[in-house]
Amino acid sequence: MSGTLDKQQAVRATKNPSGSQGSPAIRSFVRRRGRMTEAQRRALSDLWPKYGVAYAPAPLDLQDLFGRDAPCILEIGFGNGDALLTQARQNPDLDYLGIEVHDPGIGHCLLEANRQGVENLRLIQHDAVDVIRDQIPNGSLRSINLFYPDPWPKKRHRKRRLVQPEFVALVATSLEPGGRFHTVTDWPDYAEQITAVVDNNPLLAPITTPHPKRSTTRFEARGEALGHDVFEQVYQRMLDIPKAGEKEYK
Repeated sequence: MSGTLDKQQAVRATKNPSGSQGSPAIRSFVRRRGRMTEAQRRALSDLWPKYGVAYAPAPLDLQDLFGRDAPCILEIGFGNGDALLTQARQNPDLDYLGIEVHDPGIGHCLLEANRQGVENLRLIQHDAVDVIRDQIPNGSLRSINLFYPDPWPKKRHRKRRLVQPEFVALVATSLEPGGRFHTVTDWPDYAEQITAVVDNNPLLAPITTPHPKRSTTRFEARGEALGHDVFEQVYQRMLDIPKAGEKEYK
């Protein structure tokens, strides 16, 4: 591998040597029919042109999308968007791109973004794997945040978990050198899976320094109320590809 590894090469490197593409992709989410308010419905219609980004299998021009050249943070599965909005509001020098599939959460986020006057935020309603593979340019993101992904706790469903080798390969090639992959879960075995998968990617190395500040999500508050432990892990995109056996950040 080289430092200019692209997404297609990265994903192929995680597949079997025969080059077989295997079975069709397994989605890490199920579209749930949550209850929507009339205001959220109107927001999806009226505010989407301002904040929304259509999915298309072509790289985005992030500078054109936000109207400036600034570091970009991608958050996957932002829920109702409250934590994402807090980050965007508190860091006006950064741009934020959020991915979510559920209508009520997107509608809520649109309403609050407009009410709070948040300008450095754009949203995509689509599968995160497709978005990162097709729309995110290589080496373009300062950070990718994955906070409380669906744990798929039943053993037979764990193949649906988002953090798999192919996904991590896409994450690694989307980050700028020194960029970060920030994960949080309250499921111990999912934390173990994340560690095992990311440790096998030569472009990423764990960070032991204090984690970046982040806003508490409603899933985190719910888990804390139930007495769940929080497993927070941050990995950094290597500046250079390490030699065999090396895992230190350079």
